[in-house]
Amino acid sequence: MDKPRSPWREPMVWLLVALPLSAVVAAFALLYEAAHSSGNNDMVADSVQHTGQIQVADLGPDTVAQQRQLSAVFHVDAHGVEVIPVTGDFDRHSALRLSLHHPATAAADRELALQPSANGWHAATALDAGHDWIVQLSATDGSWRIEGRLPRQQAAVRLAPRMATH
Repeated sequence: MDKPRSPWREPMVWLLVALPLSAVVAAFALLYEAAHSSGNNDMVADSVQHTGQIQVADLGPDTVAQQRQLSAVFHVDAHGVEVIPVTGDFDRHSALRLSLHHPATAAADRELALQPSANGWHAATALDAGHDWIVQLSATDGSWRIEGRLPRQQAAVRLAPRMATH
């Protein structure tokens, strides 16, 4: 007579144990990853004031840029980044602040000081063209800001106030 096989040698037992066990392990791995990922997953870099469950962003700089009808072209090449004014009342003798935000990874964000140049403002720096950039140009005192999105592998984008005039 054949000796009975141990239940642990049966493939069906392993299947009935391994599938639920792997689901439990995967659930705990996802919970761990969610708890230890970066704390700020917001896609907008603006400072936001929280009142109850309402978030309020300061749109004052956008309004000022809209009133002054500011727009510019942001250009990237081998020599660095350049901003060329198109419309509006820019102070051509003062430096500007350029914020480059990675659309998904806050650790890749960059902040540059642009110095006046013959065509507008310039900074000699390399820029990774392998992904999109959210480009924000503002006065060093933050009184106005214009922005645009530079798509991957593109060399230029128009910067304008966030709020459109109708």
